[in-house]
Amino acid sequence: MRVFVAGATGVIGVPILKLLVADGHEVAGMTRTPGKADLVQSLGAVPVVCDVYDADRVRAAVVAFAPDVLMHELTDLPDRLADLDQYRLRNSRIRREGTQHLLAAADAARCPQFMAQSVAWELPGPGGVAVAVMERSVLDRNGVVLRYGQFYGLGTFGGDDPPPPPRVHVDEAARQTVKAMDQHGVVLTIVE
Repeated sequence: MRVFVAGATGVIGVPILKLLVADGHEVAGMTRTPGKADLVQSLGAVPVVCDVYDADRVRAAVVAFAPDVLMHELTDLPDRLADLDQYRLRNSRIRREGTQHLLAAADAARCPQFMAQSVAWELPGPGGVAVAVMERSVLDRNGVVLRYGQFYGLGTFGGDDPPPPPRVHVDEAARQTVKAMDQHGVVLTIVE
């Protein structure tokens, strides 16, 4: 299949790209950082440098690739856990605006499958509202909501030290995501 992964250079995006390419899929990996295009290419995917807030460019990129599946694995989180509070509104914006741009692009490309990253715990305040709106938008399109536990493993905040539940190793989360590409209109909770 042809799979477009938005957030391809993130903590879960990289293992997803590796699995998809190893399984023989044709993969495009979107990153907003030009310097990460080489990483996407080295993993065997077509690099797409695009900011999710540029709706026209996102649409053009997705339509040009013509995917069978669009995976929304975008977040806007810091590199250090101590900085997380400063990024909460930015991450909520990705869930609200970024999701809408990706959904519109998938529709324009007549992409039959849409999958989106969510969380397996309840967020308070604006973050919780953004999650609810994002999940409803994805389900209204008959897409798949992936409620991941807190990640641990390579590239995560705590490395290989498991955080408190709900949690999931990032490599296992990637495996479960790839296995779910044939699902439609469901919420999948991916935790240990």
